[in-house]
Amino acid sequence: MNARNLMLVLASAAGFAVLAGCQSQGQIVANAQDTATQTALKRGQFELGCPSATATVLSNEMVQPILWGGRERVEYSIGVSGCGKRATYVVICPESDECFAASGAENQIDSK
Repeated sequence: MNARNLMLVLASAAGFAVLAGCQSQGQIVANAQDTATQTALKRGQFELGCPSATATVLSNEMVQPILWGGRERVEYSIGVSGCGKRATYVVICPESDECFAASGAENQIDSK
């Protein structure tokens, strides 16, 4: 095997090793979901004044970077309800960072 072929084989092996270490988008979404849910729940419990509130993931989406060289992030829509109130939060989780919840819309639940 000549030097050029050896370099090609080594470069290919390195490329496969890098790809094998990367998470799929589904794995990234799944890995951040618990953190996103807890982030929305804590904020919702505080804003609704309801420590017994619960959270439900309504949707999720992998969002591509806005700028070249930026990071992908996961965006969740999470509903929080309890004590006759409910709110919806958009939670953003940059890859490998903490999540943060944007303000949600609060609604009173009619009890008929």
